[in-house]
Order: sequence, then C-alpha cells, then structure tokens
Amino acid sequence: MNAWASLVSALPFEWAQYGFMQYALLAVLLMAPLFALLGCLVINNQMAFFSEAMGHSAFTGLAIGMLLGLQDPTLAIAGFAVLLAVTIFAVRRWSAVPLDTVIALVMAIVVALGVVLLSRGGGFARFSRYLIGDILTVSPREIVHLAVLLGSVLVLWAFFFNAVFFVSLNRSLAASRGLPVWLIEAVFSIVLAVVVAVSIPWVGLLVINSLLILPAAAARNLARSTRGYVLGAAAVGLVSGVAGLICSYYWDTATGATIVLWAGAVFALTLVIRR
Repeated sequence: MNAWASLVSALPFEWAQYGFMQYALLAVLLMAPLFALLGCLVINNQMAFFSEAMGHSAFTGLAIGMLLGLQDPTLAIAGFAVLLAVTIFAVRRWSAVPLDTVIALVMAIVVALGVVLLSRGGGFARFSRYLIGDILTVSPREIVHLAVLLGSVLVLWAFFFNAVFFVSLNRSLAASRGLPVWLIEAVFSIVLAVVVAVSIPWVGLLVINSLLILPAAAARNLARSTRGYVLGAAAVGLVSGVAGLICSYYWDTATGATIVLWAGAVFALTLVIRR
C-alpha cells in the first residue's frame, strides 16, 4: 500500500495527494475488471433484473447484521444475498411462475422487510451510505478483500466461463451436451450475489446495477468477438471509473453516481459509433 501511495502521489494533480483518493483509485482499478467479467455474463444470461434484486437485498442483510450486533455487516449482507439467490432459482426450477415474476415478488418483500427493520426507532438516516455508497471511505483492509474477490472470480472464470457462456446462448443445447445447467446457473448466481453485496457500501445499491450493466452493454455495441466484448467492458469500466472518481472530487458529488454517468455517456457514444 505504501508503494502504491508513493506512486500515485507522484502524479502532478491535487487529488492524487490525498490518501483517501489513492485508495479509492486502487479500488476502482480492481472493481472495473471484476464488474466487467460479471457484467458480460449478466447481459448474456438476461439477468439484469436479478442483479438489481441482489443489490436491493442489501437492506435486509444489513438489518440482519445489525440485529446480530455485527460491527461489520458485510458478511450478513453477502450471506443473505446468497440465500436469496438460491431461493429465487429454487422457485424458478420447481414452480411454473416466470422468473421475472419471482424476482419482482421476492425483491418487493425483502426491500420492505429491510426498510421496516432499519427504520425502527427512526434511525433510518444513518444507513443512507448504503443507498448512495462512498468509495472514498474504502480502507486498505477492504482493498485486500476486494483483490481476493477479484482473484477468486478470475479463477472461476478460467474454469467455468465457456460453460456459463454456452448455457447463456442455449440452455437446451447445453443440457443435451451433458452440462449441469442448473448447477452452473446457481454457481454463477451465487458469485454475482456475493460480488454485488460486498460492493454495496462503496458503490451504493441505487447505482450498483447500472455500474455492472453499462460497461458491458457499451462494449457489446462494438465487440466483434467474445474476447473483445470482455476487454471492451473492462476498458469502459476503467475509463468511466477513473474519470468519475476524479470528477466527483472536483464537483463534490457522489462518486458512484458520477461513475455511472460517465459509463452512460460512453454507452451513448457507442450507440452513435455503431450506427
């Protein structure tokens, strides 16, 4: 961390002299490829609504963590998100209810439950950071956790990307080739739930799904291959992440939302280029 701080502080910019900006920049550089890897598969599997539900489930996970007296509710948030993901896919597999209906029903219930629990005694305002996020508060310890999470996803990506991508293209054909379709979808859903839940305190549940989807959607507009799709999503995430972080410093705005606006601008540009 000291070497990183020295490297960034050598840049001739005012923002680069502050420790919180140095750590936030490193977090952005780790989150961009992480979100790109998952975002591409989220779009291919048409799971944008599912990832939105995982973000909103953070309220209930946070409430459970508070009730348990945890100093850091991240574990409770991630655990509840995993439980919710397994529940959604279990209902999808063993019922005739459409997936989008299941997600909508579950999300409505968990959000209401989380709001009710957190609003007891009128103390809801102190949890607003989970709504908008604050990547400027990321600590060196949390950056290490983020790096471990990225490394874990890269390992899973190396072993399961082809299978997950195949399933996203044609579930019936994948099943006919002997692939355990439900297991693959469940594993991917759990990984997605954990990443979304862990990132909530830094990004905010109101914008995390946009940050997950927009870079991948922008890359898909221009990609000519799967490799170009993934690398393009990572590039868009890096550019919009760094630009949004720096702009939020000078504009005094919420960092997560500013990054999303930059990603949205890049997406709009790719639409023009595509035409």
